[in-house]
Amino acid sequence: MHIPPFDNQNSPIVDAGDATVPLNYFNIVKLKKGESHTYSVEGYETCIAPATGLIDVTVGGFEAKDLGGRGVDVWDGEPEGVYVPTGAEATITCLSDTAEVFIAGARFDAVLEPFAVRADEIDLVQYGSDDTKTHRKIKHILGQKQAGRVGRLLVSELYTVGQGGWSGFPPHKHDTDNLPHETRHDETYNFRFRPNYGSALQLLQKDETAPGEAFHLVDGSTFCIDKGYHPCVVMPGYEMYYFTILGGLSQRPLVQNFQATHAEQLHTIPGILDMVAKFK
Repeated sequence: MHIPPFDNQNSPIVDAGDATVPLNYFNIVKLKKGESHTYSVEGYETCIAPATGLIDVTVGGFEAKDLGGRGVDVWDGEPEGVYVPTGAEATITCLSDTAEVFIAGARFDAVLEPFAVRADEIDLVQYGSDDTKTHRKIKHILGQKQAGRVGRLLVSELYTVGQGGWSGFPPHKHDTDNLPHETRHDETYNFRFRPNYGSALQLLQKDETAPGEAFHLVDGSTFCIDKGYHPCVVMPGYEMYYFTILGGLSQRPLVQNFQATHAEQLHTIPGILDMVAKFK
């Protein structure tokens, strides 16, 4: 499901119990200096990740000071985040002139402990190549390094390297719990482009025996994936970023099921198997 950009007025774009991706939660909060936003999501663990700006975060007696600090866009520095336990009340306070803050969530019953993830704790993966038009960089905010401290939530930032090219290729899906071959993970993206008038196509093929659909993505587009194969491609001359939320039904580690028709590409794209192993 494609959700074009709109002024959500700090209300959830993908709310708890969403009909398409019930395992996900997503909000974008925009604040000015000195403003605060308080929230809690019953039944969902969340992650606060500033897209731009500098913030303080308070979760009960836990505090994370001076979180974020990126300037004009998501290319301007490294990500940081705060893990917020299921149902906990969190307060975000803007320290910079403005801040745009992503809040990612996944359905999870147990209550764990809050913690911060600083820039030097991000798990970085780079794979693909210019020749294969698949060159990509992934910055895991809640990834393998946070295993055991998080319930079902995976949060990452994905960048195309260079201008133009494919992401999420070879086509894969993760809509069925069929271990050890595949896990059910709902997925939600928010896209940005540099320059910001760039755009991309998101493909979604729900029936392997029939052609799928293509959706025109622009700066600020949100895309929700409940099932099907879902590669995307950015136009030549533009860089693409997407904030990625994955919520697992029965486990946190993601097991992708690559489309058999294109599976041989796994052996032609440098580093892709290392990338797959990092979604834990």
